[in-house]
Order: sequence, then C-alpha cells, then structure tokens
Amino acid sequence: MIDSIWLLLLAGVWAGAQNALAGGGSFVTLPALMLTGLDARAANITSTVALFPGQVTTALANWRMVGAVGNVPFRILFLISFAGGIAGAILLLLTPSDIFRVMLPWLVLTATLLFARGAFGSRVTVRGLNPMRAKIGQFLVAIYGGYFGGGIGFVMLALFTMAGTAVKEAQANKNALAAVMNGAGALVFALSGEANWRAALILGAGSMAGGWLGAHAIRHVPDKLLKGAVVIIGLALTIGLFWRG
Repeated sequence: MIDSIWLLLLAGVWAGAQNALAGGGSFVTLPALMLTGLDARAANITSTVALFPGQVTTALANWRMVGAVGNVPFRILFLISFAGGIAGAILLLLTPSDIFRVMLPWLVLTATLLFARGAFGSRVTVRGLNPMRAKIGQFLVAIYGGYFGGGIGFVMLALFTMAGTAVKEAQANKNALAAVMNGAGALVFALSGEANWRAALILGAGSMAGGWLGAHAIRHVPDKLLKGAVVIIGLALTIGLFWRG
C-alpha cells in the first residue's frame, strides 16, 4: 500500500492536464487512489470530488457558447443533469463496495470504448432528435455520470449533435453539463462522509494546476496522440482491474 502526497499530487496534475487536453483524467486518478489503499468505490467517490473544481473552470471558459440543445432550453438540461447526477451518486452509495469492485473493470472498459468511439469514430450527422428523447437521454447520461462518469462527454456530444446543435456549442454544453452532474455527485459524496478529503484536496490542487498547464499546452500537443494515450491507459487499467479482481 502506498501513501504518498507526491503520488496523488502528480496524478492530479496529470489528470487535470489530460482532462483539459483530451479527457479521461479519471483513468489516472482511480488507480492512483487505489494504490493509496482506498477500495474501488471510495476511490471513485474521492476522484469525483477532487476533479470537480477543474471541471467548473473548463465550463466557465466556454460559458458564452452555452445554450439550448434543439428545442430544449439550457436551464431544463441543467436541472435534468443535476437531478440525474444526484440519482447516480445515491445509487453508487447504495452499491456495496464488493459489488462495485467487480463492476469497475466493466465500467472502465465501457468508458474506454465510448472514448475510443468518440475520438476515432465517424462523426454523428443524424439530425432531428425530438425534445422528449433528448431530455430522457440526458437524464440517463446524468445518472451514469453521477454513478461513474467515464465517457459521458462523448455520449453527450453525440446526443447534442443528433438534436441539431453545432459542434462548438455542443462542446460548450457538454463541458457545462458534465460539471453540473459531477457537481451534484460531488455534493452527495461530500455530505455522505465517504470521500477521503486528504486525498481529494491533494488531487484537486494538482488537477487545477494540471488544467492550467493543459490549457496552455493544447496548441502544441497532437490531438490524436493524446486521445490514443487515453485509450491505452483505459485498456491498461481495465486489464489491471480484471487481473487484480
């Protein structure tokens, strides 16, 4: 078992930069937290709390482009995302640690495949997703986001572009609503008393620094290389979790 401030700080910096550049920061924080002795569920809870401040920063950076998705106003999506995030977080708290440990490799594998599909697959060009389906879809994404969260960005991008939103606006909405649903989850986890605050504070400080570095490095690092690294990390983490389990 490792209990190191430097391990968590470096993992936070890496995760913050990774999220700013391409996404997938939780693939870094989860194993780092588990190496310090936290079980899988506690690591997931602590990771959500730790990475939330950096997500707010990212959302605020593109706030002017946030708006309606199709015919669904942003305020409705905000409320749906918040409610779904709370529901997902409560569902996680109700999941026994032993069961979540068995589920985690499959969740990471699903998130990795979603990320790979969004990063390297063809763009979604279908239009005309009706408002009710958009609302239901966003609620289901938010529940998953509050419960685990890996890959939610690409799912939302697909959902929003199917509803007719331009890519840049879809990106801004995705960033904002990811912060909302993860913020809802972080609130539930904070009130539950199950977050490891020492680890969360160290990771959070590192992720904010990493996010700042990533935002400045984004013009100099190849996009495909970064996304490929996320997929490799995700697959390696999946294999490690199956092996450990």
